[in-house]
Amino acid sequence: MQSIIDPRNGDAEDDGSSTKRRTLLSLAGTLLSEISLPKLLAAWIALIVVPAIMLGAAPVLVSIWIGTVSSKTAALYTGLFAPIALLALLAIGWFGGKPLWRFVETNFWSLNALAVQPAYAIVREAVRQFAERFMTASADQRSRGRVRAMSATVAGVLICAFAIWVFTLVWPHTRWTGSVSDLSLPTRLIGIALCNSLAIVTAYLAAAALTWGLADTLMTQPQDFSPGPASASAEKLWRVVHLSDIHTVGERYGFRIEGGRSGPRGNNRLMQLLAKLDAIHARTPLDLIVITGDITDAGRSTEWAEFLDAITYYPRLSELTVILPGNHDLNVVDRANPARLDLPLSPKMRLREVRALAAITEVQGKRVRIFDDESDQSGASLQKSLEPLEEQIAEFADSGAMRLSWRLANVWAQSFPMILPPQTPDGLGVILMDSNAETHFSFTNALGLVTTEQIHAADKVFAQFPNAYWIVALHHHVVEYPKASKALSERIGTALINGSWFVRRMQRHGKKIIVMHGHRHIDWIGRCGELTIVSAPSPVMDVTDDKDTYFYIHTLGGGPDGRFTLFTPERVVLSGALNPVSQPPAAAVRRKDPQSNASTNEPHTAKEAL
Repeated sequence: MQSIIDPRNGDAEDDGSSTKRRTLLSLAGTLLSEISLPKLLAAWIALIVVPAIMLGAAPVLVSIWIGTVSSKTAALYTGLFAPIALLALLAIGWFGGKPLWRFVETNFWSLNALAVQPAYAIVREAVRQFAERFMTASADQRSRGRVRAMSATVAGVLICAFAIWVFTLVWPHTRWTGSVSDLSLPTRLIGIALCNSLAIVTAYLAAAALTWGLADTLMTQPQDFSPGPASASAEKLWRVVHLSDIHTVGERYGFRIEGGRSGPRGNNRLMQLLAKLDAIHARTPLDLIVITGDITDAGRSTEWAEFLDAITYYPRLSELTVILPGNHDLNVVDRANPARLDLPLSPKMRLREVRALAAITEVQGKRVRIFDDESDQSGASLQKSLEPLEEQIAEFADSGAMRLSWRLANVWAQSFPMILPPQTPDGLGVILMDSNAETHFSFTNALGLVTTEQIHAADKVFAQFPNAYWIVALHHHVVEYPKASKALSERIGTALINGSWFVRRMQRHGKKIIVMHGHRHIDWIGRCGELTIVSAPSPVMDVTDDKDTYFYIHTLGGGPDGRFTLFTPERVVLSGALNPVSQPPAAAVRRKDPQSNASTNEPHTAKEAL
């Protein structure tokens, strides 16, 4: 029977959020027409206005407290009681002030992540984009590097000048001391607090922009790197599959958000990839499979189920696999509507987090460890750390209640970085980071941010295993590639906001680590100084079903000088047949032994691998 419209090929509705089939102007028009203004206003107040008020009111509240303490002390009669009362008041202020200080500090960094750092990143990339327009297509990487470096300085100076101008305008309206009578006029106090907050943020921005601009200018600019063949001098070799952005969908004929009908349908390409990897592993054993995020297309339960079922078919591969979250796993509020947003107190974000965490635990829960703040070392396994919370997580997943969401507020952050420790003192380990900024808006879901807590934990783990070699894996690209400029919207909208800072911190350990990421679906290997960076292409995105895609198996080695080296990778092509493999071979359909979760990332000898 011949149908007028073949539903297997989709229709215009499948392109609703596609950046491949629709222009950004068209998507922006849809956003403006469908956005919920009351929810947007509520989100703006909760994320920006309230933190700004708290930050600006803190100096006034502290001065009121100090004034009250002084007047009460002066009123007390002399003798032994006066110093005791003073000490009691100071103790109350100290212990009560600690939560206040933590609250103020949290709100300051909230504003920093939401406004200050993105402002610098936007201006820096805009200046770079403008400068690169005047470069010829044949310009070499050194020339592009100089332009990128100088653009960072220009961006820092521009932002500093703007921040100083705003500071001078708002300074006359600030007030840093107050009295108890100010508390009876809350509207006036809010106005003062907002001015104070703007003064604090702009003063910080003026200094920070110059600092960031100078640091980005002095940082070694990224350069393309072409690895050579494996050397006989390498004492250890590991074969590591680097996958990313597999965007598993939950329907047999489902299209992906970004690609729409310009991309493949269903998960046939993923099944073909796993079948090919299983055959490769049978011939020449692999040591590790790292998937750097966007495991699913929108973080839905059906998508995670499809992914888990797919790797269950191949237990030999699943035992080698470690995964981390991408923005599509956490931050897509509504796959069909980019105008949809979550309110900051909505439990929906927490639900996507626990859903992803449960899937990650099923894949690697027994093998990876989380960082223990008390011992400053890698601690218990992920699975063991979550055992006391299993009932709460299950209850929350079933009900989605806000009160249960609050109880689990810190579970996600405390689970990262995840650490796959080396099996020997000089073995290979993996640090899995969460680089997703906490966004509540589908249109801004691709932004990234690596927290200082994760960097601190990584530094401690490196010190714990000083002779080990490390893959540091995250989702977002850490630098803009040294290529002809992309669209400004892509450079800004997908950026790791503090990527330059992240690179500078990783360069301290550049001899011992290799950074692997995905996110942009770009195939690139490069270096920033001694730091090697590997970007993975997507094996399932950006092409229709009839086009070929590919991925890489990397050979990594440790030499006698202790340097971690990347050798020439093996490119594996996935055929773009019209009817690709949709199911694994019958011999591969077997359930994974629930007791089997042993780590198998032991290296081959150099002789065997060569």
